[in-house]
Amino acid sequence: MDNPTPRPIVERMAHDADILIVGGGLNGPCLALACAQAGLSSIVIDALAQDTRMGGQFDGRSYALALASVRMLDALGLWDGLSDHAQPILQIKASDGRAGEGAAPFFLHFDSAELEEGPMGHMLEDRHLRRTLLAAMDDHPRITHRPGMSVVAQATDGAARVTLADGSDLTGRILVGADGRRSGTAARAGIKRTGWNYGQTALVAAIAHDRPHHGIAHQFFMPPGPLAILPLTGNRSSIVWSERHDDAKRLMAADDAAFLDHLRPRFGDFLGDITLAGQRHSYPLGLSVANAFVATRLALVGDAAHGVHPIAGQGLNLGLRDVAALAEVLADATRRGEDIAASDVLARYQSWRRFDTAALALATDGVNRLFSNDNPGLRAIRDIGMGVVSAIPALRRGFMRHAAGLTGDLPRLLQGRAL
Repeated sequence: MDNPTPRPIVERMAHDADILIVGGGLNGPCLALACAQAGLSSIVIDALAQDTRMGGQFDGRSYALALASVRMLDALGLWDGLSDHAQPILQIKASDGRAGEGAAPFFLHFDSAELEEGPMGHMLEDRHLRRTLLAAMDDHPRITHRPGMSVVAQATDGAARVTLADGSDLTGRILVGADGRRSGTAARAGIKRTGWNYGQTALVAAIAHDRPHHGIAHQFFMPPGPLAILPLTGNRSSIVWSERHDDAKRLMAADDAAFLDHLRPRFGDFLGDITLAGQRHSYPLGLSVANAFVATRLALVGDAAHGVHPIAGQGLNLGLRDVAALAEVLADATRRGEDIAASDVLARYQSWRRFDTAALALATDGVNRLFSNDNPGLRAIRDIGMGVVSAIPALRRGFMRHAAGLTGDLPRLLQGRAL
């Protein structure tokens, strides 16, 4: 059945909220909380039910939060409730490897002791972050949460308006799509995407192990794709394991014992015996970037604007940079008395975020292509190159600061400052 068309907007109709945010995952709630600091009201429309979002059992999903992202959560008043569940990332080690051979000597080693600011980032389980965001939204008088609701139509002629699946309409001054790579918000606005498939699938799980990880994150570059081992609280780690599609499909269909049998030769025994500590997940890997981040009275954030390879663990951090930039642009426009959805206001957001996004997309794409192969010549060149980076203090600290999200034109929230 064709999507219904929203009824024409009455110019002087009172808005239900300043901002209509489609997507209740992580970026949408963060944007609502950030904009609330500037006195802007939001309605967060979430296709998933509240009970689904609030699930308290660990399902294996976790996030690597860069230091700048931690500062943002602190500026939003959230970090005090999250810090006890977070594992600091104290070191990062990277090496080449092949299944069954163990890792080669580390060609890249970052130690947070070299940063005056502290750990480069923290690992945080999905369940803790989601529950904290939901509770904060529910407690804020400027935020309305509409869980279990999907948008079927939208219009932005004179104001922003959406029609929900139950037939009700909502109006706002601006519409924000935070609804993932397959953003319906972007598609309905006619925004195309550019990208390609990597022929890889990411296998995501949490692993319990006998020995402590000491806060060290490992990146093993295997011929089919990288294996990231990221420290969680206790003797647990999160893995993001990239394999070719067909192999990944077989691994996901296998039982837990067979899955671990395939993982152990790649993981190695440096942490002792390993077992699964949560559910397994998988998703195809590719590059997907929206050709525009804004349209008439509309902006995109997070995966709705860009999806990159997880090789650098920057997916959520990139989305939070969008959120911080858009919130600051809207807050400053409000204080100047501007229309927050004016084309020149939204152009500021797009120009702020496009270069950073393009640079990271190209970097992750290049690193994945360079390292996801077993060419002896390329292995030698890349190992030497990364060894040089690791050996030169100024270069090493520069890479560390970039990984921590401390470089570039940072929005106030990423500096730990409220709007």
